[in-house]
Amino acid sequence: MYNHTSKNYMKKILSIVIATGLLFSCVSLEEDPQSFVTSDQFYKNGDQATAAVNAIYRKLYESGQSLYNSLFQIGVEMATDDYAAGPRARNANVRAISGLTHDPLNDRMEQLWKQSYDAINVANIAIDRIALINPSEINEVLRTRLINEAKFLRALNYFNLVRWFGGVPIVLHETASLSPENLYVEKASEDAVYQQIIQDLTDAENLPATYSSANVGRATSGAAKSLLSKVYLTREEWLKAANKSKEVIDSQTYELFEDFADVFNVATKNGKEHIFSAQFKGFFNYQGNSLASRSAPFEPPGINGDYADMINKPGKLYESFSANDERKAVTFVTQMISPVNGLLYTFEPHLHKYYDYAAVGSQGNSSKNLPIIRYAEVLLIYSEALNELNGPTPEAYWAIDEVRSRAGIEKLADISPALTKSEFRDAVFQERRKELVFEYQRWFDLVRRGADYYVATLKAAGKANAAPRHLHFPTPQREINLNPKLTQHPDWVNF
Repeated sequence: MYNHTSKNYMKKILSIVIATGLLFSCVSLEEDPQSFVTSDQFYKNGDQATAAVNAIYRKLYESGQSLYNSLFQIGVEMATDDYAAGPRARNANVRAISGLTHDPLNDRMEQLWKQSYDAINVANIAIDRIALINPSEINEVLRTRLINEAKFLRALNYFNLVRWFGGVPIVLHETASLSPENLYVEKASEDAVYQQIIQDLTDAENLPATYSSANVGRATSGAAKSLLSKVYLTREEWLKAANKSKEVIDSQTYELFEDFADVFNVATKNGKEHIFSAQFKGFFNYQGNSLASRSAPFEPPGINGDYADMINKPGKLYESFSANDERKAVTFVTQMISPVNGLLYTFEPHLHKYYDYAAVGSQGNSSKNLPIIRYAEVLLIYSEALNELNGPTPEAYWAIDEVRSRAGIEKLADISPALTKSEFRDAVFQERRKELVFEYQRWFDLVRRGADYYVATLKAAGKANAAPRHLHFPTPQREINLNPKLTQHPDWVNF
C-alpha cells in the first residue's frame, strides 16, 4: 500500500471534522471545513477525541461516491447476478464492473482501496492519540469507549478490504516519518489480516450494549459481536460463528420489526432490528443516501431518478419472490404517480428500498439509513452455521423461519422439513438473497461459495465473462506504481 497518510499529512497536518456536539440521533455531524489543526494540538480533551472518532464514521457515508454511499454498489455489487449498470450509468469503469471486464486500472478499484485506507488512517490516528490524552482532560470510560469504537470501524474496513483484494497491507499506527520503511508497506497474508480484524472486534465487544438518544447509531457491543460472527462465517469457523451469533440472539437486545417496511422507514431507523447502519440525513450538509436517486426511475415526470442502478434481468431476482412475500413491495417498485401531472406510470421493476417519499424529486436527499448489519442477518448467520455443523437441526430451521415468517411466507420447517445439509445451505443462501437485496451482501455471499458457484451463477444470469479471478478485485495499478513493495493479486497476473 502507498500510505496516503504520509502524503496527505506530510507536515503532520490532520484535517479534523469538528462536531458541534455529540452525534445526534443518527450519528450526524456538523462540519467546519476551515478547521485545520495539527494532531499534536487537537487531541487535548474528551470533546476533541469524540470529534475525531465522529470523523471516522463520516468516512463511511460522506457525500458523493463514498464507501457506503454508493461506492459499494457501483464498485462491487455490479459484479453480481442481481445488479447491472442502468441506462444512465455513464461511467465506463462502472459498466466494466457490471460486464466483468474490469482491470487493475479501473478507477472504482482505486477508490475502494483508497477510501478504505483513508478511514483506517483516521482510525489509527484516533486510537494512538486518544490513548495519550491527559487523564485530567478525558473521562477514562469515554477514552476506552472511543478507542474501541475506532477499532470497530478499523476492523470493518479491513474486513471489506481482505474480502475484496485478498492479502493487503496492515497499517495500525500514524505514519511518523517519510522514510521508505514507513511509506511503503507490503501485503500481509489474508490470515494475518483476519487475525487483526478479530482482535479489534474482540476489543470492541467491550463497548456499551446500548446508548442514550444522543449517541444512538454508534458502534455497540452487539455490533462487534454481530460483525465477528460474520467474520467467523466467512472463514468457515462454523462453531465460532454459531456461538457468537447466538450471543447476540440471547442478549435480547434486538428483534425483528413486525413489518419489514419498518427496516427502511425514516421514522423507525436505528430501531430494534438495526445493529449498525450507515447514517443518512437528507437536506442537511449533503448527507443524503444517493442509492435512492441512483435506483429511482426517470420515466414519471417529477421523480427525477437517475436509474443508474438496475436489476440484472437475466438473474431473475424479481421473479424469485413469491407474490405473497411482503418484502417484494418494499424492495421493488413497478408503478409510481407523477408529482407533476398526477398520472400513474407503470414500468419494469426498479430497486426501491431507499426511496424517500419526503424527498420526491430530490432523492439525493433521502434520509433512509443503509443497514450494514441487522438482526435478520444474524438469524441467518446462526442458521447457516448450525447447518454446516450438524445439518438442518430444529434450531437451524427456527432461525431461518423467524425471517420467513416476518416476510409472510410459509415456514421452511412446514414445507420442506427434511432437507439435506446441501439443500438447506441453498435455502439459506436464497433467503439471504431475498432478505438483503440492495444491502451490499450479494457479492460477498457469492464469493464465499467459491469459484465454481460464483462463475456458474453469473453465467446463468447472462454475465458470460465471469471467471475464477473475479473472486477478488485486482490490486489497483496506481497503488502498485506508487509502492514498490506491492504486488498484483496472483489471479490477476497476466489475466
